Amino acid sequence: MEEILRQLGDLLLGAIPTILLFVLLFAAYTVLVHKPLERVLAERRRRTVGAMDDAKAAIARADAKAAEHEQRLREAKIAIYKAQEVRRQKVLEARGEALTQARAAAGARVREARAGLERDVAEAQAYLRAQGELLAAEVVRTVLKPAGIAAGGRP
Repeated sequence: MEEILRQLGDLLLGAIPTILLFVLLFAAYTVLVHKPLERVLAERRRRTVGAMDDAKAAIARADAKAAEHEQRLREAKIAIYKAQEVRRQKVLEARGEALTQARAAAGARVREARAGLERDVAEAQAYLRAQGELLAAEVVRTVLKPAGIAAGGRP
C-alpha cells in the first residue's frame, strides 16, 4: 500500500506543473478572450436593444403622424360634405324660388288667359245677341213681307 501511496504522491507531484499551467491558461483565457468577448457582446446587445427601442419609437412616431393625417383627412371630408350640403341647400332653395316664381308667372298667365277668354265669351255673347236680334228682325221681316203685312194691311 505504501507503494500505491508513493506512486500517487509522485503522480500528484508530477501533476502540479500541469495544474499550474491549466490555471495560468484559464486566467489568460479569461483576461484575454472571455472578458473582451463579454464586453463586445454586451455592447452589441446594448446597441441592438437601443436600435430596437429607436425603431419602436420611430414606429410610434409614424403611427402618431398617420393617425394625425387620418384625423385631418376625416376633418377635411367632413368640411367638404358640409360645404356640399350647404351648396345643395342653396340649389334647392334657388330651385324652390324659381319654381315658386314660375308657378306665380304661370298662374298670372292662366288668370290673364281666363280673363281674356271671359272677355271674348262676353263679346261673342253680345255679338251673338246683337246678331240674334238682327236675324230675328230679318226673319220677322222676311216672314211678314210676303204676306203683305209689310204694306200696312192685315191679312
